[in-house]
Amino acid sequence: MTEAAASQPDNEFDIVILGAGSGGYACALRAAQLGQRVALVEKGNLGGTCLHVGCIPTKALLHAAEVADSARESEQFGVNATFEGIDMAGVNAYKDGVVSRLFKGLAGLIKSRGITVVEGEGRLTGTNTVEVDGATYTGRHVVLASGSYARNLPGLEVDGSRVLTSDHALRLERVPESAIVLGGGVIGCEFASVWRSFGTDVTIVEALPRLMAAEDEASSKVLERAFRKRKIGFHTGTPFESVEHTDTGVKVTLEGGKVLEAELLLVAVGRGPTTEGLGYAEVGVEMDRGFVKTDERCRTNVDGVYAVGDIVPGLQLAHRGFQQGVFVAEDIAGLDPAPIDETGIPRVTYSDPEVASVGLDEARAREVHGEVETLTYDLGGNGKSQILKTQGFVKLVRVKDGPVVGVHMVGARVGELIGEAQLIYNWEGHPEDVAPLVHAHPTQNEALGEAHLALAGKPLHAHS
Repeated sequence: MTEAAASQPDNEFDIVILGAGSGGYACALRAAQLGQRVALVEKGNLGGTCLHVGCIPTKALLHAAEVADSARESEQFGVNATFEGIDMAGVNAYKDGVVSRLFKGLAGLIKSRGITVVEGEGRLTGTNTVEVDGATYTGRHVVLASGSYARNLPGLEVDGSRVLTSDHALRLERVPESAIVLGGGVIGCEFASVWRSFGTDVTIVEALPRLMAAEDEASSKVLERAFRKRKIGFHTGTPFESVEHTDTGVKVTLEGGKVLEAELLLVAVGRGPTTEGLGYAEVGVEMDRGFVKTDERCRTNVDGVYAVGDIVPGLQLAHRGFQQGVFVAEDIAGLDPAPIDETGIPRVTYSDPEVASVGLDEARAREVHGEVETLTYDLGGNGKSQILKTQGFVKLVRVKDGPVVGVHMVGARVGELIGEAQLIYNWEGHPEDVAPLVHAHPTQNEALGEAHLALAGKPLHAHS
């Protein structure tokens, strides 16, 4: 901390951050590292949605689901194991243990950086002031990072018992016998995957024409085929109409009159920005349907006020929040960081199989670049994927005779391959640049190398 920062009054800071989720705490950590005096305001727990009701606990459930499937299907590997069922108390203890350890680590990290944590509900009361429980905190800069909440649909009453959001689903103390999942995006597909592995009879209802509609169409088709094989039911292009309680659960009516019944309904229709009642609009911050509008440098229209994370239109991903938070801290410190290319942010859905991508899908690439080339490398040609008994592909999209502008993958563990994929996209790599790089054998990472070899015109373990 600088000498000037240390001499400031207790309620005056270089930066006041409203929200301690991924974007907020990343901004705080980097700003403190750069010598700024920082106040971090949070009404809940440090870490926000991602750590407590999002990324971390859901991925813990998904790993438990993978273990269940491994036990159930062990004989195909010559291992005699018995699957006796799911102990949800044990699963929840495992999940909560992961969250608790990460939370303690984060709290220690924030304390070690000398960041002032203000507990309570904050509200923007001026262009450089935040009020918390009657006390006012002033910052030369204010960063809005208030996060998101689980959306609902008009007329749909969430009771936390039969009609749930993802927050409720993470706290379930039983494995439901049957469930209807309203929404076939990331959250819906991940919970459907978990519950199916736990033994639940699951049906997804999606108003758009396909599951994971934000992904490349080829990825959606492979995921849908895998879900059919796993006996996960789904209705696409079918809007929800109404829900009513029954003696045994819920009855859901779809547009067109089809009726589905199950023990519970999970509402997984995305997340909305947590901005209402926080004073943003009153201070003059420009809003759009609850979201905070910013420029490419995360600046709002109000001088000195920035916004990061889920409240900013775009991908609602923790790593986007991290990067925006770090960017803002460096921008305030005068380091002039390069704006974040939103298309270069990797995306992963951790269902079984996983779906991972970065860059443009084929349809969008054709709109932007005109003539493009694509190549699909089937994981059937990848040794490690055969060992894991997974199916899927690596699909590359490149500008004709130019760089790779999209990488799309489906299969077990392909989320772990997205690191190299995002480097290729963000460094504007050509297939000919990647082809000479040596990929370890046998790994799934090798599939990325094989795909680029093939697109460069010199396929190895792929048909020419």
